Amino acid sequence: MIRVEDIHLSFKSPVLRGVSFEVQEGEIYALIGPGASGKSVLLKTIAGLLRPARGHVWIGDVEVTASDELQMMELRKKIGMLFQNYALFDKTVGENIAFPLERLFDMPEDEIRERVAERLAAVALPGIEDRIPASLSGGQKKRVGVARATIARAPVVLYDEPTAGLDPVTSQKIYNLIRDEQRAQKSTAIVISSDVAGVLTIADRVGMLLNGRLIFEGTVEEARASKHPAVEQFVHGKTEGPL
Repeated sequence: MIRVEDIHLSFKSPVLRGVSFEVQEGEIYALIGPGASGKSVLLKTIAGLLRPARGHVWIGDVEVTASDELQMMELRKKIGMLFQNYALFDKTVGENIAFPLERLFDMPEDEIRERVAERLAAVALPGIEDRIPASLSGGQKKRVGVARATIARAPVVLYDEPTAGLDPVTSQKIYNLIRDEQRAQKSTAIVISSDVAGVLTIADRVGMLLNGRLIFEGTVEEARASKHPAVEQFVHGKTEGPL
């Protein structure tokens, strides 16, 4: 389970203003909202990459916000993350995917190679270990990112805009891949997306951020039926409304 309690975080101005919610074990939780609403900052706070000014984050029984660097090294073994803009290194595809295992685990090289090959097959990109990311399409890069995020078989996986910049067909393939991986590994996932129509096809529950506050939380059906002006406008893509 992931528990977020009263998170406040500012840079030059407030970004997160008292955000609280829970994600149950085995759920896909979609976090939606317009640009600059605080979604990516919140995800990085959950992952322990940013420290809030106030509030707490727990993953299972471990408080992320109270963990020192040594504790975070152990906790990161339990968290996979897909970053928004690929964040692939200037290395081969195989080296990119293997990175979490090499950094966090003491694992034989042959086992790492086997895991990389298995992950590439799972994302329908078998045999491209020696290619470089610059030679891949946007959709292929996202698939490599999913492979890297899931290679450690972490119980928690965080996805930051996994379909940004992709066409609708490729986007839905990525969402289906995320759902299939979550089911196969029985993981708990948070998916940030501005592509509401796509992410709602795989989500169990939905939270909407606006101006750093969580203004809605509920099931997919409740999100679609919501009469909150901002939620209704965003979920249904209406041009008229408060956004």
